[in-house]
Formats: sequence, C-alpha cells, structure tokens
Amino acid sequence: MAELAGVIYTSHAWVNRPSREWAEERAIRHHRADVPPEDAEEMAAKSKRMLAASATLRDKLESFDPDLLVIFGDDQYECFHFDNFPSIAVYLGATFEGRSGAGHSVATGHPEFATAILTGLMARGFDPAFSMGLPNPARGMSHAIMNPLTYYDAFSIPTVPLLLNAYYAPQASARRHYEVGRAVREIIESHPSSERVVVIGSGGLWHTPRREGAYLNEEFDLTGLGYLQRGEIAAWAEFFDGYRVPFDDTSQGLLTDVAASEMRTGDHLTHLPGRGGPQNGTRETCNWIGAAGVVDGRPSVLVDYVPVYAAPIGVAFAYCDEV
Repeated sequence: MAELAGVIYTSHAWVNRPSREWAEERAIRHHRADVPPEDAEEMAAKSKRMLAASATLRDKLESFDPDLLVIFGDDQYECFHFDNFPSIAVYLGATFEGRSGAGHSVATGHPEFATAILTGLMARGFDPAFSMGLPNPARGMSHAIMNPLTYYDAFSIPTVPLLLNAYYAPQASARRHYEVGRAVREIIESHPSSERVVVIGSGGLWHTPRREGAYLNEEFDLTGLGYLQRGEIAAWAEFFDGYRVPFDDTSQGLLTDVAASEMRTGDHLTHLPGRGGPQNGTRETCNWIGAAGVVDGRPSVLVDYVPVYAAPIGVAFAYCDEV
C-alpha cells in the first residue's frame, strides 16, 4: 500500500522576496495606522529567518524521500475564472506549467494517483471537479502549487494539485478542507502502490494584500498554529470558521471589483455572500487545515512564524513527521 511519509506546511508569498524591496512595497500599500514600521536591519533579519526556515523544510522534504507530492492549494483567477469556479478540483494531467519564482516552469503530474484521489473523494461523499489540462494555459497552474515546488523541489517529484476554493466567496469552509484532508489520508493508505507520499499545505497565513486598512492579526495566527502543534485540527477548523469580521475592518471586503490593474493579484469580487471566518488571503490558512487533516491527531512542529509588517503577512513554516 502507499505510505504517507510526512506533511509540510508553508506560506507561498514573501518567502524569498529580498528585504531590499520591502520598504518600497510597503510604501504603495494601504496599511492600518497601527501596523509597526520595520527598519532595514529588522527586515534583513526577518528575511534571513524565512530563508533559514524554508531551508529546514527543504531538508525535511528530502528526508521524507517522497515518490509523490499532493499539494493543497487555492486558485486565484489562474486556472479558473468565474464562468466555472469549482469548490474542489483535482488536476489529472501528466504535466502542468505556470509562473513561479524560477520564471516559467514545467512540473510532472501523476494521472494515476490523481484519478485515485478524484474517485476516492467521490466514493466518500465529495463532488470534486477535475481537469485533464490547464483551463487557462496562458496563465497556467496556480501559484499556490507552483511556488512550493520552486522553494522545495525544483519540479523533480510528480505532483497532484488539489485545488480548493479558499479565496472567492462563497468559499469552501475550513471544516470542509479538514474533511477533505481526512479523506485523502484514507485514499493514500488504501492505494495499492508502494509510493511514499508527502502532502503540502500551501498559503497564508493572515494577509489581506493591497486592501485598505490591511493589518496583521498575529494572535489569530498563533492561536491556529497552537492547534496545529497539538494536532487538534477539527478544533482549528472550528476556530477559523467561527471568526467574525469586525464591522470596521475595511481590509476584508468580499472582493467585488474585477479591475484590469488587479488581474495579476487575483483580487476580484464575486458579489456573492462569503462564508464565516476571515476573508481575502487569510483564507489560504484553510489549505494548511486541509493538509493537517491528513495527520489529524498528530502533533506538528512549527519551524518559524515571521510577522512581515511590510506586506503585512504572517509567514510560517511547519511540518509533521509523526504520521
């Protein structure tokens, strides 16, 4: 039977952005007045911490010796557009490509295992969409999939992209991500191959990129990471879904404009009602919750949590090897 070798959790933004660019980026964003400043020395130190943490995860992935990666990620107007935007989708193609920190890259898929995940989810009461090719070839695969491959793998390991709508209202709930993760664990362990599988949760944590009044809720992030460290993933999902956006928080609007100038960020609005929990980029935390559902009940190791006020974003790195 296939074997779950480990789980990795990673932010996929700001991880390798040079600190010399941070001040310039902050100057064009719209932070809430109480977001602290960072001087050049502090920014350089934070950048160094992120690079060290990503190196730790790179070494951890190598130690897992995987034959296959399954990445929980969201799509931000890259694969899918609003003419057809699925809540859950499995990519079945033999290859996929897209933009990454390394430029334009090509990755290897795993059609056979992807099909097992697709049919396994259906057998367990889910209704996933599937894609045998890239719906939007000009844009390519989601950066939530491409960036972790850039950071940790250099596109050498066959990969199954598992795309859940964590971004656009109405989004899949944290609870639903958790349930998908639990199902994926069963599918891996029932697969007849001898492949070693590593699951990656990609995204987050708290961030509301380029929104008016953006700030960083470190307490929210650290509370969630505490659940992760204790292996209490159902409780983490409940905590996430139970959050209510304060009435005066201008940074978490439900995205109602589709402006050409914002196309590269995927910052589009659906005019549809959102789900409970934080909105905007913070919802990528659900990708971590989905991946953590695969090892529900097992403790994970937090490598680092770096509050980057220039963005602002909570950048985090963790893994689970007690599978």
